[in-house]
Amino acid sequence: MVAAPASDSSSSRPGSPSVSPSKIIGSLAQFPHYDCEPHIGTHFDDPSTQISALLKADNSDELIRDLATLVSHRGVVFFSSQDLNTEEQLELGRRLGKLSGNPKTSDLHKHPVSEDTPELGKDVSVISSMGGIAKAGYVEKVRASDGWHADITFEQIPSDYSILKMHTLPPVGGDTLWASGYEAYDKLSPAFGKFLEGLTALHSGQIFTEYAKQFDLKINDPRGSPENTGTDLTAVHPVIRTNPVTGFKSLFVNKGFTKRIVELTPDESDDVLQYLFRHVAENHDFQVRYRWKLNDIAIWDNRSAFHSATHDYNAFRQGNRVVSIGEKPYFDPNSKSRREALGIL
Repeated sequence: MVAAPASDSSSSRPGSPSVSPSKIIGSLAQFPHYDCEPHIGTHFDDPSTQISALLKADNSDELIRDLATLVSHRGVVFFSSQDLNTEEQLELGRRLGKLSGNPKTSDLHKHPVSEDTPELGKDVSVISSMGGIAKAGYVEKVRASDGWHADITFEQIPSDYSILKMHTLPPVGGDTLWASGYEAYDKLSPAFGKFLEGLTALHSGQIFTEYAKQFDLKINDPRGSPENTGTDLTAVHPVIRTNPVTGFKSLFVNKGFTKRIVELTPDESDDVLQYLFRHVAENHDFQVRYRWKLNDIAIWDNRSAFHSATHDYNAFRQGNRVVSIGEKPYFDPNSKSRREALGIL
């Protein structure tokens, strides 16, 4: 069992379980919005709501802190037709984490194989249909559900928030799906959930090591935290994780990077992981599918949400992603599930 560090008590965090659903949105309630699905996703669909304006507002810290809290509760938040530029996207990435309490040593992630371009720099990952990290390890003619993952869980200190702005889209297709790790936990039987709470799992980014060798690239180092260093892109994290912003339990394994459960035999591990991967991919009642429009932005919490792109198009598709580093994953045995904390039957 992985216990919470003393400094990570959820009681001092914004959005702790004592916050009622009606209060989660806080100062953002003034902007037009709706919940996409019961368990995941909120959409600010009016283009007059611009994140760039939130960054410059007199109460900017309050707005950005409430945005981080909302993202952590709802898993993913969407904004339509945004004018946010690259520098503002980087600023938002830093402030979401800092205002919601991530460690001082955490900064923006530098992906192991991100290119350092004069236009963007290593802090921005290009998500492109032409190759790079979006296509590393992608295999044609496999189930689309093979793509489910949370960003960079192979790092010792993985991500809290990701921000993706899509600036180039195919005429049709290229949607992205997200799934709630909270509801994934809540949908397990109590006995199975309790069993998983005592386990840890190995996460590996070997696909990026192989990609770097194939294209003669140097692995970026360090990568947003002093602990994210070296070329061994593996880490061991709890199977059930406590989100420090909400205090809720979340399933924290994903098909993209989780390779085995440490405490089980190989056969046991394979069977349990395959069940959990199917659990995320096949339960559409805790998923949301987003159909991108030009310059839309999605912000999600990798501690408690999974996502998968849909490779159903042939035209050019590209966006810029900023990923911030959070805290070392932990499981707090005193934490509650989302349904239990919010009184949802």
